[in-house]
Amino acid sequence: MPTKDERPVRPATVYLIGAGPGDPGLLTVRGRDCLRRADVVVYDYLVNPALLAHAPAGAELIDAGKRKGEQRLTQEAINDMLIDRARRGRSVARLKGGDPFIFGRGGEEALALADAGVPFEVVPGVTAVVAVPAYAGIPLTHRAYAASVVLTTGHEDREKPESAVPWEDLAAAKGTLVFVMGMTHVAAIAERLLGAGRSPETPVAIIRWGTYPRQQTVVGRLDTIVADSTRLNLQPPGLIVVGEVVALRERLQWYERRPLFGRPVVVTRAATQSADLVARLEEAGAEVMEAPAIRVEPPASWDEVDRAIAALPRYRWIVLTSVNAVRSFFDRLYACGRDARALGGVKVCAIGEKTAAVVRRYGVVPDRVAEESTGEGLVAAFAGEDVAGAAILFPRARVARDVAPDALAARGAKVDVITVYENRPVGTVPADVREALLRRKDAIVTFTSASTVTGFLDALGADATEVMGGVTVACLGPATADAARRRGLTVAVQPARQTMAALVEALVAHVRGG
Repeated sequence: MPTKDERPVRPATVYLIGAGPGDPGLLTVRGRDCLRRADVVVYDYLVNPALLAHAPAGAELIDAGKRKGEQRLTQEAINDMLIDRARRGRSVARLKGGDPFIFGRGGEEALALADAGVPFEVVPGVTAVVAVPAYAGIPLTHRAYAASVVLTTGHEDREKPESAVPWEDLAAAKGTLVFVMGMTHVAAIAERLLGAGRSPETPVAIIRWGTYPRQQTVVGRLDTIVADSTRLNLQPPGLIVVGEVVALRERLQWYERRPLFGRPVVVTRAATQSADLVARLEEAGAEVMEAPAIRVEPPASWDEVDRAIAALPRYRWIVLTSVNAVRSFFDRLYACGRDARALGGVKVCAIGEKTAAVVRRYGVVPDRVAEESTGEGLVAAFAGEDVAGAAILFPRARVARDVAPDALAARGAKVDVITVYENRPVGTVPADVREALLRRKDAIVTFTSASTVTGFLDALGADATEVMGGVTVACLGPATADAARRRGLTVAVQPARQTMAALVEALVAHVRGG
């Protein structure tokens, strides 16, 4: 009789997940939930890498992408790998571009799993067939233009003895035709349709990298689209739409009209703090490239912080200058076996509403909130306060401006500045970011603190001036802008208010020429 360790492992489930056409926001909730608990993630070439962030830490990530002229794994090898991982008892998320059962060979993988006795679940996705034209402003159906849609491949199996596409029927159809994987066969598709009698004046659209910020749409007619696509050297991936509905794009396109559409915008803020800025930039249509220049780390020693926590009752005020300061201070307070009650007799001042909001999450309502997120704003917030002899605690970064502590000390306050976190340089810039800065003269780099300026430029190295030569620089706050200018940069954008919303609004105004 086999021992407990020798008993066969029951196969885990393979989830065939439609990852959508590219925009990470189009992943379904069910797809996200399956991805979050997977032990193994097998993903295709057209799956947005941003989706891999949903995978658990430690999950095995396998690139099974197939590109024209290059194949990492054969379909048979992929099938075998899914079966193997599942039989080891490991849950598998198989991420497939668009929908797994629409031109995605998901049916072949499902059959292989079924034949092997491996449990599987199909998680439908938003297919590129529907989403890409929608992002280009082309409705596939419209009562006045098209009552039917025909989906077909533009790239048939080369081993087939003859075409299985009914070209005569397609040419005679009054509705919309959608060709998937047809970018390298535009000439053949146009020739077949024209030869079968489709009108040469039929509108045609080719949409490349649909739903991504680098989406490119070319509109022409059936008799001109080959020349148009050749002139622009369009390359895969792409989708072809043929039909009268294409003419509606002129009025209905929305995605490519977003104010920052297609502009590469580099975010240098620490990865743990960049979500709000990234989301706002993506909403404006930017191609966001994250290149954190700093990482937030605890101080080398907690001794002075622990002493301050032990002596909290003697302070009249505690001033929290940033979200990082709030989190670091309260986390250490809890680590010392204390909680918000330790601040019972201490007044709390937060710099900026964002910082104040985080303070409230720790169960403390700030007594005062400085409207401006600067040292000068804090000084203004205390303008009517008698601070002579008052003990004021400043938990903050190791390196920071001394405007507020010095001003309060000059008015007789006893100010204790303690280090609750440090901004450490990351030291590297991703290769794709460096390349974008060198080759894309419409690139934008955002800096949200003096430390991001220093960290990013130091990471660029000796050729930082050359790399940043044609780049638009946007800075949050005067201290950040001053740091950028000291390093030889020209600051093109600096919002009046120090918020992420204001920074994006200022960028939009700059791009629009306002």
